[in-house]
Amino acid sequence: MQVPAPFEYERATSVDDAVALLERLGPEARIIAGGHSLLPMMKLRLAAPEHLIDINDLAELAYIREDGGEIRIGALTRHRELLESELLAGLLPIFAEAERTVADPVVRNRGTVGGSLCQADPAEDLSAVCSAVKAQVVIRGSGGERVVGMGDFHRGPYETAVGDAEMLVEVRVPLRDGAGSAYEKVERRAGDWAIAAAAAALWVDGGTIADAGVALSAVGPTTVHATRAEEALRGQAPSEELFARAAGIAAEDCAPTADQRGPVDYKRHLARELTHRALRRAAARALHQEV
Repeated sequence: MQVPAPFEYERATSVDDAVALLERLGPEARIIAGGHSLLPMMKLRLAAPEHLIDINDLAELAYIREDGGEIRIGALTRHRELLESELLAGLLPIFAEAERTVADPVVRNRGTVGGSLCQADPAEDLSAVCSAVKAQVVIRGSGGERVVGMGDFHRGPYETAVGDAEMLVEVRVPLRDGAGSAYEKVERRAGDWAIAAAAAALWVDGGTIADAGVALSAVGPTTVHATRAEEALRGQAPSEELFARAAGIAAEDCAPTADQRGPVDYKRHLARELTHRALRRAAARALHQEV
């Protein structure tokens, strides 16, 4: 039987209380909500925090709402709530598409958006989604809040911009006219980690792509933010030729490794094909066409 190393347990009563506990207990304290990422690592002794701070009582962090031209998602929002949100389905369908591929109902009922992003697993789905739609995250510490873009949030594999005495409290996604988004993923079996996955978002104005977001999962040491592919799309009219070219650039810029899920060439091929498909469907949605 795999058993975690001994730890102390605290239950936070508010966000301020959780931050104060993090500050008092030091760098060996970890936040826990769903626990589906942290607990398996603790059982394998890949993580051995001395203190766990349970934030499941913090209802103030569980919401999905439109506010000031943004969609705001609390860090304690469960995967199931993202999947079932009518607001997200209408404005950002990429979230529901990604959530349908996340694990199983047991995990989706307990796992949280904050936990997924802070785990920073290179194969994690929501990190690619948030990167593609230009999301920002709000990080709170005792000195106040700071807002960080997804490009600066992930510092490396399993490493983020959240400091020892800080916690992620919110995800903010800007709303803009002419938007379309889509998510494509290949997995060995339903609910598994991706072999490769692609998230795409396009903003079309007057028949031209005003802005683009492209991100890949499971084909690099971190979520791959395909900035060269985005640049190739901006200012161009949507077309199959354009999407194929951008997808090729995204595949060139990822860095897959060979493992039990497949060789490098296969994963790079998937990155290209999935990016192409996601761009095609994102454009169709932006142009209000059938997808």
